[in-house]
Amino acid sequence: MKKLFTIILSLLFISYQIKAQKNTKELKADKYYSVYSFEKAIANYNQAPTLTLDGQRKLAKSYFNSENTAKSEEVYAKYISLQGVTAEDIYNYATVLKINGKYDESSKWMDKFQSINPNDLRAKNYAANNSQLTNLLKDEGRYKIDHLSINTTQQDFGTSFYTNKIVFASSRSGVSAVKRDYNWDNKPFLNLYTAEVTGNQLTSPKNLNKKINKKYHEGPASFSNGGTYMAFTKNNYTGKSKDDVIKLKIFFCTMKDGKWGEEQPFKLNNAEYSVGHPFLLADGKTMYFSSDMPNGFGGVDLYRITQDASGLWGTAENLGNKINTEGDEMFPFYDETSEILFFSSNGHLGLGGLDVFLTTGFSKVLNAGAPLNTQSDDFALIVDDQMRKGYFSSNRKGGSGDDDIYAFELLKPFVFGKTIKGVAKDKSGAIVANSMVKLFDDKNIEVGSVTTGEDGVYSFPVEKDGNYSLKGVKETYFDGLNKASTLGDDEVVVADVVLEKNLGLSLYCLMKDKATKSVLENVKIKLTNNLTGKEESFATGASGDFRQTLSENKIGDKISYKLFFEKEGYLSKSANYERVLDRSGQYNLHEELEISLDKIEIGTDLAKIIDIKPIYFDLGKYAIRKDASVELEKIIKVMNENPNMVVELGSHTDCRATIAFNEKLSENRAKASATYVKAKITSPERIYGKGYGESKLVNNCACEGTIKSECSEEEHQKNRRTEFIIIKM
Repeated sequence: MKKLFTIILSLLFISYQIKAQKNTKELKADKYYSVYSFEKAIANYNQAPTLTLDGQRKLAKSYFNSENTAKSEEVYAKYISLQGVTAEDIYNYATVLKINGKYDESSKWMDKFQSINPNDLRAKNYAANNSQLTNLLKDEGRYKIDHLSINTTQQDFGTSFYTNKIVFASSRSGVSAVKRDYNWDNKPFLNLYTAEVTGNQLTSPKNLNKKINKKYHEGPASFSNGGTYMAFTKNNYTGKSKDDVIKLKIFFCTMKDGKWGEEQPFKLNNAEYSVGHPFLLADGKTMYFSSDMPNGFGGVDLYRITQDASGLWGTAENLGNKINTEGDEMFPFYDETSEILFFSSNGHLGLGGLDVFLTTGFSKVLNAGAPLNTQSDDFALIVDDQMRKGYFSSNRKGGSGDDDIYAFELLKPFVFGKTIKGVAKDKSGAIVANSMVKLFDDKNIEVGSVTTGEDGVYSFPVEKDGNYSLKGVKETYFDGLNKASTLGDDEVVVADVVLEKNLGLSLYCLMKDKATKSVLENVKIKLTNNLTGKEESFATGASGDFRQTLSENKIGDKISYKLFFEKEGYLSKSANYERVLDRSGQYNLHEELEISLDKIEIGTDLAKIIDIKPIYFDLGKYAIRKDASVELEKIIKVMNENPNMVVELGSHTDCRATIAFNEKLSENRAKASATYVKAKITSPERIYGKGYGESKLVNNCACEGTIKSECSEEEHQKNRRTEFIIIKM
């Protein structure tokens, strides 16, 4: 039934671009191909003296449908570069290469498929997820898988839970007295069987019901209402479509007094398209199913339908392009406890053939990964309501010969996207229980919140990679902040929030870059109590802030602190913080400061950063005036706060007076200013004076020799300047 569904679709989407007249052998092969007799089709195609492009395409598909993917690859390779090849040919060739384990070669052809068909959902999915292929191939210890002894050399697949038993579809012979072969694989048609569950094995297969198992295919099935209501897939017994193809239909049966009643057809059964692979929720009022009905995304799509109050099925809802592709999506199974939908697809990025996928919220789709998925077809997964063990089907190597049933144990939970997790705690590492933790995206939009338990643990699943921030909140505590990035390869990102106990009096500082306004991490802060002399040192984290309690620093009616901020590549800064009791005898308990640091580059003029007023000298003199000393004290403060800073103090004049006079005057003024600074800084050699005279005018106010300047006094003043150029930090 699994292959039948996909074969029907492959026949319908063939492009008949015949470039030459078909010979008799090719036409005969086409007839066998149209009725699924692929072995006979292969024989006739190979006997044809020549094959059209359409004949080569069908030969490759015939080998593929006969599970001879090596020969299928060989045929594709011969014609894939010919004129008239379609994008679908390229996609199918890439698929065969992947099934044959040639992942690098497959990716090359998928790149080509994406380039010529970029809007195809499969192409978009490939572009978004191909980088994860290596990870999907890794066995992360998530599964324990067992092959079951109930399997035969025939088809055994499509399990479903049925009371305390398992129902499955099989083409095995020996259980039924009537042997009917199917053209496609010369094996009996599918019937439904029950099996006992013995440990991790299925035993004692029995025919489910002779009234249900009839002439053609029946299965797979799904059960609800405690096993008394069944939906199952079967062939259309009443005729073929206009394309001369027997479609699939869904039927329902209800058990009464221990016996299955007459089957009832599904409202969407249609001779022109297939519906199948039903899965019923526990109450039987909602059903997921697969169909190639019109207006889907292409191939087989997944749908959901519900009953109204009167018990009639409503309108089928396509699950959308996050789930469905132009490929085939089949075998839905929905776990109501975890709200996870499992399905199989050859349209999403997989390891080859059909892979098992899962999704929550029908948004992000997750490949179940190796070793549950392989290069072969892996499909029809079901899992118990405790999400611990279940069954799936596969035609992987090492089985009994065709589709087989496998049992699995889930040793690790599924992880959708990535997870940000951590613990709310205080500075000592003690758990801060019952904290509210909020998650924000890179646009500062809240995307999740949770209240921790006694263990302080929180966890946020995130669907997309990016930069996130966390805030921990609890009464009587200061907010705990942290950042988390999911841009790496780790599935789980650990980011704790540290909340500090509010003891009544605190100082909070947020450090920022003055120009960009971005927060600064790794800023070293020294906090000195001016009244007791006690010093404490801190460093900002990724959030660029720190908070310090000041409850023990009160003396009399005053508190007084000096703060010093230092970060490599930035101008250090100091600040004073003093408070006295207000009239009610209280402090402003939670003072908040925002401190900005200037980024420093070699060649920067300090005068443009620290608000220094022009340094003036008396006409023709170089003695330091009182107003000039005030400005030089600012330079002294900065250089003492930055002990590695080296500064060239440059003095400039306007054009008036001779060049020689101006050079000597500026040199004397520069040296006088530097001498003043040297006397008050550590390592005096860190500053030296240099006079430039009128050699570096900042405007067009030259007036030497016969040149006369018409500049105003204000314009000349711009040239009479003192610069403090940073030479080294």
